[in-house]
Amino acid sequence: MTNEPILVTGATGHIGNVLVRELLRRGAHVRALTLPGEDLTPLAGLDVEIIPGDVRIADSLPPAFEGVDTVYHLAGVISILPGDDPLVWQVNVEGTRNVLAAARQAGIRRLVYTSSIHAIRRVPHGTVIDERLPFDPHNPYGAYDRSKAAASLEVQRAAEQGLDAVIVCPTGVIGPYDYRRSEMGEVIRGALRGGVQAYVEGAYDFVDVRDVAAGLIQAAVRGRRGEHYILSGQRISVRYLLETVREITGLRFPTLRIPLPLARFFARFSHLYYRWQNLRPRFTPYALEVLQSNARISHAKARRELGYRPRSLMECLTDTVNWFLNAPPLPLSPPLQ
Repeated sequence: MTNEPILVTGATGHIGNVLVRELLRRGAHVRALTLPGEDLTPLAGLDVEIIPGDVRIADSLPPAFEGVDTVYHLAGVISILPGDDPLVWQVNVEGTRNVLAAARQAGIRRLVYTSSIHAIRRVPHGTVIDERLPFDPHNPYGAYDRSKAAASLEVQRAAEQGLDAVIVCPTGVIGPYDYRRSEMGEVIRGALRGGVQAYVEGAYDFVDVRDVAAGLIQAAVRGRRGEHYILSGQRISVRYLLETVREITGLRFPTLRIPLPLARFFARFSHLYYRWQNLRPRFTPYALEVLQSNARISHAKARRELGYRPRSLMECLTDTVNWFLNAPPLPLSPPLQ
C-alpha cells in the first residue's frame, strides 16, 4: 500500500465502511469524504482522516483530494421508489462529474468508481449478463438504474480522455457492518425479530460486502483503464435466505408467501404508505421487478483479470446474522452505498 492518502467517498455507506476497514487492515492511510454533520457511527473507532464535503458542491472537494494517490468513489443515493427523485441524479450523476473534475485537477493516480449491476442493460432470461453488455442510461425500470448508467458513461469518457479510471458493478450486496440498513439487511433483521415473515417468490444474485471491498482494491491494482468489472456472488431466493437464517439461528418463525399478482397490485400503492409512515420501502414495483429479472450474472472477467474470488453465501449469511445479533442500535440515515 502507498503511503499517500487514499480517498473514499461514501465512506459511511455499507460498501464504503467495509472498504475503509479493509484498506486499514492492509496498512493504508485512509481519508474519508463525509457530509458535514453526517452520522459517523459506521467509522467509529477507525483510524480515518475525516474531511467534510459534498460531491454535489464542487468547491468543497479540493481539500479532500489534495495529495491523494487513489480515489474510491462510492458516494451515491439508492432509491427503489417509483418516480424521479432529483437527489438521485444530483448525487449519482452530477456528483460523479464533480469527483472526476476534482480527480483530474488533483492529478490522482487512479480512480475506482462503484457503479451497479443495474446500470447494465437488462436482457431476457437465459442470456448471460456480463461486461459485453453496455450501460443503459435509458433503462425503463428506475431512476436509480439510469443515474448509475449515466455516471458510468461519464467515468468511461473521462478514461478515454486520459484519467486512469476503472468501474466495478456489484450485484445485490449483503453482509456485516450494515449500519445503513440495506433492503436485504432489513429482511434478515426482520427474521431475527421473529413473527410472520412475508415474502414474494423470486431470486437474485447476492454478494458479500467484504468480497466487493476486496474486488474494489483488486480493481485499483489490476483493473484496466476504462474497463468495468462485474462483482457478483450467487443467485438465491428470498425463501432460501429466510430458511438459511432459520438454520443458522434455530429460530422457528413462520413464513408467508405472497402471490406475485397480489404483491404487484399492492406495490402500485405501497410507496404512498411508506412515505406516509416514513418507513423504509420493501415491496415496490422496482423491488418486485428485480426479484423476477434475469440473474444469470457472470463474474468471469473479474475472476480472470482481478483475481476476484467471492466466498460462499452460507459463510456470508452466518457472519451477517451474527453481526446483526451483536450490532449497536442502527441509525435511520438515508441509504448510501
